[in-house]
Amino acid sequence: MIRESRFAAEAPLEDPGYHDVLYVATEKDSMYAIDAESGEILLKRSLGRPVPESALPGGCNNNSPVVGIDSTPTIDTASSTLYVMAYTYRDEQQAYWLHALSLSDLSDKAAVKVVASAMLTGNGTYDFDASVSRQRSALLEANGTIYAAFSSFCDIAADQSRGWLLGWSASTLAPLAANELTDKLATDPDTFFLASIWMSGDGPAADSAGNLYVVTGNADPNTYDGANAIQESLVKLSPDLSHVLDLFTPYDVSQLDAADADFGSGGVLVLPPQPGAHPDLAVAAGKDSNMYLVDTNHLGGYNGPNGPNLNLQTVQIGGCWCGESYFVGADGVARIVSSGNSNPVIWRIANGRLSSERNLPEIASGQSPGFFTAVSSNGQHENTQIVWAVGRPTSNPAYVTLYAFDATNGRRLFVGKAGTWPNTNGDANIAPLVANGRVYVASFARLAIFGLSGNERRVGSGTDFALADVTPPLALAPGEHDVYGTIVGLKGGRFMLRMRGGRTLLVDGRAAWRTHRSAVLYGGRRVEVRGTFGKSGVLTARTILTAKDSAALWPADR
Repeated sequence: MIRESRFAAEAPLEDPGYHDVLYVATEKDSMYAIDAESGEILLKRSLGRPVPESALPGGCNNNSPVVGIDSTPTIDTASSTLYVMAYTYRDEQQAYWLHALSLSDLSDKAAVKVVASAMLTGNGTYDFDASVSRQRSALLEANGTIYAAFSSFCDIAADQSRGWLLGWSASTLAPLAANELTDKLATDPDTFFLASIWMSGDGPAADSAGNLYVVTGNADPNTYDGANAIQESLVKLSPDLSHVLDLFTPYDVSQLDAADADFGSGGVLVLPPQPGAHPDLAVAAGKDSNMYLVDTNHLGGYNGPNGPNLNLQTVQIGGCWCGESYFVGADGVARIVSSGNSNPVIWRIANGRLSSERNLPEIASGQSPGFFTAVSSNGQHENTQIVWAVGRPTSNPAYVTLYAFDATNGRRLFVGKAGTWPNTNGDANIAPLVANGRVYVASFARLAIFGLSGNERRVGSGTDFALADVTPPLALAPGEHDVYGTIVGLKGGRFMLRMRGGRTLLVDGRAAWRTHRSAVLYGGRRVEVRGTFGKSGVLTARTILTAKDSAALWPADR
């Protein structure tokens, strides 16, 4: 993400002058305490030097020019502690540090370097490698523990990178004795592992018993076994991470793997207890447009192509690089807000079934399909439920837009620009934060604060606060080029690239694939290719990365 300002819940500073405080984290490894009303910066703390894009596997393009604090922190108000994960670069080495910061002055109460090890099949071991692991999903505090999930950088270095879920004591930051490695295979036909935990920045979820839930992404097709390789799955784990308790895997797991159509592109929403025969429910959705409603007491394992439908219900919401929202209306009925493609939809929940209640107006949202929402409501009175959403940019230069909808009648209440987003290769996974009558939107190098006017549901103008400077894009090696286009005529790792404007270019991607510096290739996929031209005019790829579907979002070829 492009220096995305991630923010945690509001809490007061413990000083004689009371402030309503918003805590903001940036990709430059900085933490801010900001007055939530005036925007005054009260405190700033650097947690180290962020990792430059040039040090990421393949120069992964889904990030800003630096990667620092990439996940949303979490706050423990009882102990006045903010937990944050910082990605740092020292002596040309990457490392993750989990910090427990004091809310009053952002000083360290404790800090620990992330290390872990897990057993592979055949009694081998795999050690955590910060250089190929991206800590993207939000932190979770539950069971007196801080949990963090890890993915890859652009699926590059798939021969090394695997998904992790790790935990630390909230009071001491001592690591849990157990951890979860999502792909434990010692060998693989293509040396391609992954099973990353992405969820587009959404965090692991926990139920009332403290059990944990994550959704995993792609691995090598036909390696899924439900035990040592649990890609493309909604996974339920014990609080101490010692056991996978259950999982749900769609029947087309191999096809999802082959098309890089991650189930784990979206988060998992665990619902509060519901009335009826299925009190414990969750929903999860991914790239293939399916949103699954599941009973968390019986996820059912692998949902084989010729077997029963183990999930309670499957509904279509559109491609989901997103997370669902939940609210209860004044009528006492529970509802879910889905946000696949550009379509927010409100679903009623009753007796373990979803029914579509209302399609809200489409929003302008580009990059990958989907977006994040939040719901504000007093939970009792009619006409107080508002759905908030932030659309992703649709052009380059890019803006992000804040929307507000009346959940009762679907009427659009507000739309307005809420910030900029210059790195259109990286999704603007922005979740609006609503607190104390204000709405906060963090984007590139700024924070927009929107306030309500009196008792009217009219949103006032946003005010921006610069938080970082601009860093130039990744430099190319001498003689190297960087081009965008669509794969046509793929055969054996060589393909024609149809560029913007219609011109075609022959690309040899075999070396990039052999060295695990290539995204999954298939006809019709949009890609960014970095490489050098030979005398015959063929572009020999050093790295092949995914690109956004819309050419309007592509940076200029170089």
